[in-house]
Amino acid sequence: MFFKMLSLGNMDNNCYILGDDKSKHALIIDAPAEAGAVLDVLEEEGLKLKFVLLTHSHYDHIGALDEICEQTGAEVMIHAFEEDAVNDPTVNLALYAGAPSPETTVSKTIVDTDVITLGDIDIKVLYTPGHTVGSVCYYTEGMLFSGDTLFLKDIGRCDLPGGDYKIIKESIKKQLYTLPDDTDVFPGHGRATTIGYEKEHNNYVQQDWEYEY
Repeated sequence: MFFKMLSLGNMDNNCYILGDDKSKHALIIDAPAEAGAVLDVLEEEGLKLKFVLLTHSHYDHIGALDEICEQTGAEVMIHAFEEDAVNDPTVNLALYAGAPSPETTVSKTIVDTDVITLGDIDIKVLYTPGHTVGSVCYYTEGMLFSGDTLFLKDIGRCDLPGGDYKIIKESIKKQLYTLPDDTDVFPGHGRATTIGYEKEHNNYVQQDWEYEY
């Protein structure tokens, strides 16, 4: 399997590219910015982009959606609760950030336990609300792509519309901390970690006090 992480845009969002070795089909997880950088990797590796999997609808994760989809024809997938948010600047927060809101529409909605197949790669959808109402993580082959749900010794902020600190903690405990400890965690921002490390060191999940900003 081909795998590459790109840090893109002024918020240092991570975009992950996965490619199937046999079919040379690829997917990306989130499309934050700098579409050209993503398209360059695809061209260099001889990969055809089939899917764009979105972890949630916030503007900093979808800024390159239009250009990438226009150039590749890739299908866009997001949890059913956020299908309309992708194109709504008041919900994806683009309006308040002075950023453009995508015109590309969602091709398919996904829900918990769905499996997305890319050649020999199966990717399971884990529904993890708390950062937003439709946040999801993606799991495959010992790799978890956690979006803005779980970070290195941190969690996604919960003070934006649809956020809830108690809910995000439950999502992490029930959906993510049940994965093997050696699962590599690749978040939407920042450095990678592992499930085992977070279970031991992530105080935001361990403690019962309210999250403050």
